[in-house]
Amino acid sequence: MNARTETLSGTRTKRSEIREVYKRFIGRKIAFILSSLIMIFIIAGISTTLGSYPITVTEVYSIIWRGLFHNPETTKEIVVWNLRLPRIILGILAGIGLAIAGTMTQGILRNPLASPFTLGIASGAGFGAALAILLSKGIVGGEYLIIGNAFIFSLIPTFIIVGLTRFRRATPETMILAGIAMMYIFSAATTLLMYFSESEAMKAAYFWMVGDLGRASWDALLPISLVLAGCFFPLMWKAWDVNAMGAGDETAKSLCVNVERSRIFIMTVS
Repeated sequence: MNARTETLSGTRTKRSEIREVYKRFIGRKIAFILSSLIMIFIIAGISTTLGSYPITVTEVYSIIWRGLFHNPETTKEIVVWNLRLPRIILGILAGIGLAIAGTMTQGILRNPLASPFTLGIASGAGFGAALAILLSKGIVGGEYLIIGNAFIFSLIPTFIIVGLTRFRRATPETMILAGIAMMYIFSAATTLLMYFSESEAMKAAYFWMVGDLGRASWDALLPISLVLAGCFFPLMWKAWDVNAMGAGDETAKSLCVNVERSRIFIMTVS
């Protein structure tokens, strides 16, 4: 009887210890997220002061506060609200999207080196965009020619990487090397296209691949925000699958995770 009582007491002690460790872990995550949000708020305010038109940090925050209640009227208000603030917010949204995609990709491939660049995804998207800009040819037409072409061509290295994960001998190092090989292939093809193109088209393709926030506007933020939200919630829904897959495919399967389907879904959405 005493032995049973001691066993139950030890089990409760272990449970309470695990619970305390978990609470401290969650507390550190919450503190990190809050501190990151504060840093983003401060850095965004400082970044808004940068430009040919001089504006102080205190003026930036006061202009933003006043702009919540009336339309911008003065020159400083127009510069902050119509020019600089959309660029800052677009940069933040782009960073959030890249961070989420990179985290999920690294999780399902179990490789901290996995990224859109080392996997060749960025190079594939760049080639698709260059094809649309330089030759005006693509699978998707109209105003979504460049974006649609970039997305479709980025799926080529994505599905190649997913296909490699189906083979038992495809280690994380092998997948990274395959991604680097595809990166060079698409980069060479893009360079070849730019070599035979006109200077203006080549300039436009180069700026697209480098990235440009200069044309950001409030109208452009809405579709980007919708796309980010539409990808964020499905990926968060798969977060537990990613945690299970981080321990190995066999462990994930033992926890009733459809590894292949989850990997294809996460890679495509990311």
